[in-house]
Amino acid sequence: MPGNTFGTSFKITTWGESHGKGVGVIIDGCPPRIPLDEAVIQPMMDRRKPGGSSIASTSRKEPDKAIIMSGVFEGMTTGTPIMIMLHNKDADSGAYKPYADLFRPGHGDITYQAKYGIRDWRGGGRASARETAARVAAGAVARAILDREKISVSAYTTELGGIKAKKRDLDTVDQNMFCCPDADAAEEMVRRVTDVKKKGDSLGGIVEILARGVPRGLGEPVFDKLDAELAKGLMSIGAVKGVEIGAGFEAAGKLGSENNDPITPEGFSTNNAGGILAGISNGDDIVMRVAVKPIPSIAIEQKTIDRHGNPATISTKGRHDISAIPRINVVCEAMVCIVLADHLLRLTVDG
Repeated sequence: MPGNTFGTSFKITTWGESHGKGVGVIIDGCPPRIPLDEAVIQPMMDRRKPGGSSIASTSRKEPDKAIIMSGVFEGMTTGTPIMIMLHNKDADSGAYKPYADLFRPGHGDITYQAKYGIRDWRGGGRASARETAARVAAGAVARAILDREKISVSAYTTELGGIKAKKRDLDTVDQNMFCCPDADAAEEMVRRVTDVKKKGDSLGGIVEILARGVPRGLGEPVFDKLDAELAKGLMSIGAVKGVEIGAGFEAAGKLGSENNDPITPEGFSTNNAGGILAGISNGDDIVMRVAVKPIPSIAIEQKTIDRHGNPATISTKGRHDISAIPRINVVCEAMVCIVLADHLLRLTVDG
C-alpha cells in the first residue's frame, strides 16, 4: 500500500491500524538541535486522544503517550530519523465482529475490499481516524521547528451541526468543549449535539485554521504551490470533504475590485487571498477552513450489502464520536504545521 508518506524536505510516514498493537510515525528531514522530548509532543496528543469529557467523543480511552524511539539525544534532535510510537491500549475488536461481512455506509470498507481484496474490519483498520494520532505526533515535531521562527498555528470550530459562530474571540476557544470562538454559539452546539446523540445520529461542521507569522516566500509556484500543498494535507484527513483558503468559495461571487487585496506601504488592507498569492506566502495571516463530514458510524438503521452483494441492513453500535469536532481540530493544526515546516526547510535549502 503506497501513499503513507507525505512531504519533501520534512517527510513523515505513518503506520499502524486502529486495533493493531499501536500506531506511529517516522519523520525524516528534521534538522538537528531542535529541543524535543515526549513532554513537547504530549500536549498536542492530549487534545486529540479519545475518552475525553466532550459529549461528542467516543468512550474509548487511549492514553496516547508518545514514546520517542529514535532521533533524539539529551533532549535535542540529532538530524537522524525520528520514530514515535503510540500503543493501542483500549481497542474492543469484538464490537466489530457482527459487521465483519457487511459494508458500513460512509466508510471505506467497500473501497478497501475492491482495491485490495482484503480489509481489516476491526474499527476500519488503516482507514480509521486512529491513524491521525501519528500525524499529531509528527505535527508536534513540526511545530517545534516553527516555534524557532515564531510561526503559530491554531484551529477552532466555526460551525457544528448548522450552529455557526458569529464572533471570532480566540480567547474563548479554550474555554468551551467545542473550541468555538463564540461562547454563545458554543452553548447552542452543546444542546444540538445532545439532541442528535439521543437520536443515534451524528454531525458535521467547519473548522478554521489560522497560521500567523509565516514569512513571505514559502511555496513553489507551479505544482507545489503552498495553498495546493495545504489543501492536500488537509484533504488527506479522512473526515475532511472540502478545503478553502482566504475568501474561498465566496470569491466566486465577488467582483475583481472586491476580491483583490489593496497593497499599502503598511501591507495588505484586506486578506481575501488568505495569505497566499500565486502559490507563495505573502507575509499575511494564512486562513484556511475545512468542511468536516458527519461521523458515518451511527445507530440509525441503514441499507447496505454484504461482501457477497446481498442486501442487508446495519445499525452500527459501539464506541463512536458523534462528531469529529473538536478532536479533528488539532489534526488540522498538525497537517498545517507539517506543510509549513516542510516549505520552511525547502526555503532554507534553496537559500
